[in-house]
Amino acid sequence: MKNKIWFITGISSGLGKALAESVIEKGDVVIGTFRQESQVTTFNKRNIQNAKAVVLDITNEKNIEHTVEQIISEYGKIDVLVNNAGMGFVGAIEETSLEEVRSIFEPNFFGTLKLTQTVLPFMRKEKSGHIVQISSHGGIKAFAGFGIYNASKFALEGFSEAMAQEVAPLGINVSIVEPGPFRTKFAGNGLGLAKNVIGDYSQTAGTFRTKLKGVDGKQEGDPIKAAKAIIDLVYAENPTLRLPLGKTALITIGMKLESVKSDLETHRKTAEDAVY
Repeated sequence: MKNKIWFITGISSGLGKALAESVIEKGDVVIGTFRQESQVTTFNKRNIQNAKAVVLDITNEKNIEHTVEQIISEYGKIDVLVNNAGMGFVGAIEETSLEEVRSIFEPNFFGTLKLTQTVLPFMRKEKSGHIVQISSHGGIKAFAGFGIYNASKFALEGFSEAMAQEVAPLGINVSIVEPGPFRTKFAGNGLGLAKNVIGDYSQTAGTFRTKLKGVDGKQEGDPIKAAKAIIDLVYAENPTLRLPLGKTALITIGMKLESVKSDLETHRKTAEDAVY
């Protein structure tokens, strides 16, 4: 089996870093992105034979196009695209300004969408490829105080689920990874907070904000084990659309499914009667 060429965004820390390291260890080729030139220089000075770092601003369309063109020019193709780069954000819906909402949707949704659209023509040409979208258990179930982040991941999952159906006949796989809490910097420096704080939400969004900051570095999830699970998924004969990761993810996603099923059954008669 030939080694795969992986393009992974956001490899400076957390799951992205763990995945890049695990893919390199496997012997596959990694092109990983950082936001700072100094980070790229440091990485590339290590002279890892099957790895290269590039600067990418996921919110810059021209930067995305140029970066993908460079990779295709040098490597000929991209076998696996991992859309990992993104941001977390905590704040009640009323507390959050539209400017803050846009700052989250730019990397989590629009940037990821643009990069996916830019890579797809090359995968279509090869009639093969795998797009791995790093979502969250929060892309299935929403939490008070996490609504804007939830919305960005719900949107990511929505277009990815539809895209999976569109590209399947073309030999391209799509998988959505839904981690629960993992020991990354997500709840630390990588977490955005609404500037406006409203006291009436102290027992909901406020409680969530305090809880999330308090678990930084203590989460149940092991990024290396998550990385290996993603690699196994990519190499599976029939990769699934979704991959939940962590005990918490299993619980919360299960809760959402039960809630939807309960509402469905409660209103089944009403729904049936609302037609000719």
